[in-house]
Amino acid sequence: MKIQLDNQTIDINVLYGVRKKLAIEKDAMGHITVKAPNDTNDEVIERAVKQHEKEILSRLQAIAKAQAAPKPREYQDEGKFLHLGKYYALQELIETEGLTEEELKLNLRKFYFASCKKVIVARIKPYQVMLKVKPKSIDIVESATKWGSCSSSKKLTFNYRLAMAPLEVIDYVIVHELCHLSHMNHDRSFWRLVGSIMPDYKDKEAYLARHGHAMTL
Repeated sequence: MKIQLDNQTIDINVLYGVRKKLAIEKDAMGHITVKAPNDTNDEVIERAVKQHEKEILSRLQAIAKAQAAPKPREYQDEGKFLHLGKYYALQELIETEGLTEEELKLNLRKFYFASCKKVIVARIKPYQVMLKVKPKSIDIVESATKWGSCSSSKKLTFNYRLAMAPLEVIDYVIVHELCHLSHMNHDRSFWRLVGSIMPDYKDKEAYLARHGHAMTL
């Protein structure tokens, strides 16, 4: 369900079950999950979430901050940029000779978009076979807060900045979004499916939470 908090629309995953109390969980990726007793109505859930509004918004802001650039980048030959989990000099990634800073920025962004698309398309195939799913489309986009997303129409999008992450972390985001083709919510079945393919998925989430600030232009 979607809840409005301080002019922001927040996606809330609701898990119903045999339990006495309602609980709210927040993970390293910014997913908000409400575990509620069966037959709990939407008004009760919304009221409970709004009671934690300050804490939830603070967590989401911290994640967005972690994914922001800590300082301006050096768009020169000695400038260092992440690609697939390792740092490279700018000239190792793109042609730099005779280009202005704006041209370097534009070309480096194009490089990451192309690299991300190439890696995702290549690495998604075996996981599609394992999970017996197939997305309608795969797009590379720019996002300030999401590494990937899956729409109700089975369209997957991936943040171009994933090209800066190690391959095993990229694989996690791929698996995460493919599992949404079977389970749109972050319910128990979803996480069991993710864990069946990638048992250490929490380590990958932690990596993105810790290093997201460096994975930017």
